[in-house]
Amino acid sequence: MPLHDRIIPYLETAELYHLARLNSQWFWVDEPLLSAFIERWRPETHTFHMPFGECSITLQDVAYQLGLPIDGEPVSGCLTEFENFMEHGRPAWERFRVLPADASDETVRVYARAYILMLLSSQLFADKNANRVHLRWLPYLASLDDLGRYSWASAALAWLYRCLCRGTNRNVVNLAGPLQLLQSWIFWRFPTLRPSGFDRFGFPLASRFGFIFSVLELFNIMCYSSF
Repeated sequence: MPLHDRIIPYLETAELYHLARLNSQWFWVDEPLLSAFIERWRPETHTFHMPFGECSITLQDVAYQLGLPIDGEPVSGCLTEFENFMEHGRPAWERFRVLPADASDETVRVYARAYILMLLSSQLFADKNANRVHLRWLPYLASLDDLGRYSWASAALAWLYRCLCRGTNRNVVNLAGPLQLLQSWIFWRFPTLRPSGFDRFGFPLASRFGFIFSVLELFNIMCYSSF
C-alpha cells in the first residue's frame, strides 16, 4: 500500500510517520544472524547472554531504530487471537491501494486508517504468517487524533520480547514481531556484523539498511523459518 501525500499529516499526528517511511525502504532479513541471537536470548532476564555479559534492546533503541514515541499512554490488551483479513490471497487493505485524486477528506481518513492498520499489523505486531490482523486495533483507529497519545515504542518492545521468548521454544519454527527492529539493533550495536557499505547515518536508524521492496515482498520477508 503506497504512502500518499494526503495521509502523511495523519501519520505525523499519530507519530507513526517515521515507521511509514520504512515501509518502502527495507532490508533483507538475515536468518542465520537472527537465529544466532535468538539462541542466546534468556526469557528469565529478557537479555541476550553474550560472552562479554548481558545486553538487551531498550526503549531508547526502539525510538532510534524505528522513530516511535516512548512517552504516552500504554497500549494495553491481549495479543493472542488474530482474525483473518485476507481476501483472495491478498491483504484486505489492498483495496485502498489507489487513493482517488478527487477524494474527499473523509475518504482520505479512511485510507489513513487502512494504512495505519497495515503498519501495525505487518511491521510491529505481525503474527507468524504475517497475513492476519488483530481486531483490537480497530478502536484505536476510530479517532486518528488520539493515536499520538500512546507509547507505541513500549508496545513494540513488549511484543518483541514476547516473540523472542516464544522463539526459544524448540517447537517454534517461525518468529513474528518487528524483526526489522531486532536486525537493525544488531547492526547498530555490533558493527562487525554490519554489512559493508552501510555506514551512512539517517533517522530512523533502521533506514540505513534499506533496500527498496514492494509491499508484497515486504510481507514475504516479515517472517522466516530458522529452527
